[in-house]
Amino acid sequence: MNSKWSCPKCGNHEYETDQFAATGGGFSKFLDVQNKKFSTVTCTKCKFTELYKAETSMLGNIFDFFTS
Repeated sequence: MNSKWSCPKCGNHEYETDQFAATGGGFSKFLDVQNKKFSTVTCTKCKFTELYKAETSMLGNIFDFFTS
């Protein structure tokens, strides 16, 4: 863990990371293609969560479409 990270709410230095995908708008929403990817950093004390937009790939988006 990066000891330099500090929760902006409570000042805690311990955190967890995770990822999730979401459906965008327009045509991708209609087809339920999860083409928006995000990484999260969550404070282990107060559960405040920051979101960071992650890179997506066209191949990954196509794979998501066929496996949904």
